[in-house]
Amino acid sequence: MSDWRKYLTEPRIAYFSMEIGISNDIPTFSGGLGVLAGDTIKSAADLKLPLVAITLIYRMGYFRQSLNPKGWQIESPRPWRPEQYMTLLPTKTLVTIDGRDVKIQAWVYRVKSPTGGEIPVLFLDTDIPGNQEEDRHLTDYLYGGDKNYRLKQEIILGIGGARILDVLGFTIRKYHMNEGHAALLTLELLNRPKHPLEEDWDDRVHRAAEQCVFTTHTPVEAGHDRFPYPVVEQILGEMIPYPQLKKMAGEDEMNMTVLALNLSSYVNGVAKKHGEVSKSLFPGFQIHAITNGVHPFTWTSLYFVDLFDRYLPGWANEPELLVRVETIPDEDIWEAHAGAKAYLFQYIEESTGVHFDPEILTIGFARRAAAYKRGDLIFSDINRILEIGKGKIQLVFGGKAHPQDTLGKELIQRIVQHIESLHGQISAVYLENYNMEIAARLIPGVDLWLNNPLRPLEASGTSGMKATLNGVPNFSVLDGWWIEGHMEGITGWAIGPHPDGTSADPNSSEVDALDLYEKLEKIIVPLYYENRPAWIRVMKNAISMNASYFNTHVMMRRYVTEAYLR
Repeated sequence: MSDWRKYLTEPRIAYFSMEIGISNDIPTFSGGLGVLAGDTIKSAADLKLPLVAITLIYRMGYFRQSLNPKGWQIESPRPWRPEQYMTLLPTKTLVTIDGRDVKIQAWVYRVKSPTGGEIPVLFLDTDIPGNQEEDRHLTDYLYGGDKNYRLKQEIILGIGGARILDVLGFTIRKYHMNEGHAALLTLELLNRPKHPLEEDWDDRVHRAAEQCVFTTHTPVEAGHDRFPYPVVEQILGEMIPYPQLKKMAGEDEMNMTVLALNLSSYVNGVAKKHGEVSKSLFPGFQIHAITNGVHPFTWTSLYFVDLFDRYLPGWANEPELLVRVETIPDEDIWEAHAGAKAYLFQYIEESTGVHFDPEILTIGFARRAAAYKRGDLIFSDINRILEIGKGKIQLVFGGKAHPQDTLGKELIQRIVQHIESLHGQISAVYLENYNMEIAARLIPGVDLWLNNPLRPLEASGTSGMKATLNGVPNFSVLDGWWIEGHMEGITGWAIGPHPDGTSADPNSSEVDALDLYEKLEKIIVPLYYENRPAWIRVMKNAISMNASYFNTHVMMRRYVTEAYLR
């Protein structure tokens, strides 16, 4: 099949991401980073932008989560068949790993938009006859294995991705690294001097940097990939002289973020606050901010899709039209929300056996289960939450912990134990195996979206943006995007004080929990039950003031004008 050659007719932006979440059937993503990448690609298709995306195939998928009777997370593989969804391209390339050649092939998946736009996504694969057995499994698991396995995958993504684009015949205008995992592509670019005998090293660095855009997502120091140089020498070899590599990636170890920072002409964080935090982590670098978004059509429930189609035709490709949500009658907004709520409650009953009351204020919390996200903050004082919420609130939780994150698994277990302790007093569930499909039911179906990470460790927080598309107000710590989207009592509510500084205060949980309880008891619960028109006003404000702006259409237009056209 050769119709992929139509993608070669114009220069493209090459978008590299370690994980990409396009649909639930292709489990090559773990959470926010991958889903953001998928939303980015979908908006690029809607806007007919010339983009090509590159990731790994992960034949065993990201894991399937189940919880044992004690609430402990159990992981199992999620194998899938690429040939059911994509086409194998005829050309292969090579990278060197551990001193031997490893062949790489690419599968192409086409993201098609109703606008006529189409984006090719290349999934890199080493499961090829002729590769050594261990090399055939390098593209099996997302975030699996040890640091050596991770470095080998990043060689495949960065260097292999750049090479496969080259041998397939793509002309690349810019290389966009979505997080530092793909930073080794910069070494490949450094090794492509236009005039080897004339171009000095500084010119090569400048030319490589001019081709690269870098988005950093991680406000936590430990979240940036680092590899000891003896390991790099053994696995990668010497692509450029090591004294030069150490100048660009760090003297003590190869830091992928530092490498990307030094070899990119445009760098950005994913919210204004995150840009500030990133500057404090990496002083001396110019770091801009382009706030993340979510793909409007993907994350709007069918109930609101129908509503917006009736009153705001064209909204899906022009989400700025959502500012006109005031033209939609209150009763229609509430009816659409009631439909989304019933759809979620049906799933809860089918999957857990727990019956939820549609009249009760339902709060949702579903994030990657990591300790700093404090998923159990609402349970800080069980007596207080019973006093506030008995007969008045219901709670829905979801989210996976990384297989090696013991603290994250302990967090899930604590939440499950609290849920059991509240049985018969407050209805609450933890939905297993949180994924895109469950998210599309959970987020629109709750009345309030809860988010309470430790400030300022939330880079962006796109789950709250998905809520706004469905008229679900946020009740969140002022961090990430919510600092920009929050208007107290108008678009939702804040938890805790305004963030000051760029470092986390580990002692803030008590203050945040008290504020959470105070606002629930005195503002949110009374408003929901006693003043429905005022509650619907907040729902409409969330749509008009938040959803119209915090989406990937707005985000991609900014990338084009601020990063790609430089």
